Amino acid sequence: MASILRTPDEAFAGVPDFPFAPHYIDDLPGYEGIRVHYVDEAGGEGPEAGKTFLCLHGQPSWSFLYRKMIPVFTAAGGRAVAPDLIGFGKSDKPEDDERYTYGFHRGMLMAFIEALDLRNVTLVCQDWGGILGLGIVPDMAERFERLIVMNTGIPIGESPGPGFDAWKAFNRSQPDMDVAGLFKRGTPGITDAEAAAYGAPFPDMTFKAGVRRFPELVPVDPAMEGVEEGKRARKFWSEEWSGKSFMAIGVQDPVLGPPAMKHMRTMMRGCPEPMEIADGGHFVQEKGEGIARAALAAFAAD
Repeated sequence: MASILRTPDEAFAGVPDFPFAPHYIDDLPGYEGIRVHYVDEAGGEGPEAGKTFLCLHGQPSWSFLYRKMIPVFTAAGGRAVAPDLIGFGKSDKPEDDERYTYGFHRGMLMAFIEALDLRNVTLVCQDWGGILGLGIVPDMAERFERLIVMNTGIPIGESPGPGFDAWKAFNRSQPDMDVAGLFKRGTPGITDAEAAAYGAPFPDMTFKAGVRRFPELVPVDPAMEGVEEGKRARKFWSEEWSGKSFMAIGVQDPVLGPPAMKHMRTMMRGCPEPMEIADGGHFVQEKGEGIARAALAAFAAD
């Protein structure tokens, strides 16, 4: 059996602006022996007391992506929980590419939510955090009450478009993806230290199986795993969702920017006009403080 890798703690020594204590769980049902890392920051008194903000990242990021949003949620009294998907961040990384499937990631997130018994949840999601998270909510809807959604989609068997096809081809050509370089090129205003923090989980290409696999797992063919979950999710969000929603769009995203997100808004029952971040890219959480504040204000006013 291929090994399960663990990024050394010292790889994260230079990560800036990430003061959150690490939390780990290694006995999720079906994932025993794989250690999952998560941020779990509790708030105090405030209008969001008793609320949980579940922050889900995508590819090839990790919970560092939410460092600017977490303090806003906790300052308002909320609890912020941000897991690293298996293969990313401080979570363990099975070395075998084939270990990573849509169901593997989906099952882990559902087991994680149940293990922590998260309730009164605001789903905060982007990229694969949205593909997975939006597909999970219909199966545990009683746990969720609000949504903050950014640059993502709900694929149901067709390509999101030429931009995604180009990204998938590029990812396939880069088995040893320069993750820090990718963030530096594609994220307006990011510093060298921040870009390096995104690359920190991956000391060499043996740690990057999860990175390599994610674009291959997007359900772009009707026969792929995840298509039925996507169809169920679209029906749920358009017909059954009764919670509050907030959408923010990084306008500079060439794949999941305004056209894709405005189309997605038509599937979101009761979703108001989106907040557009003119200088935000795909990883729009880099402008996350303003997004988090605007979302909380909109929820309070609604």
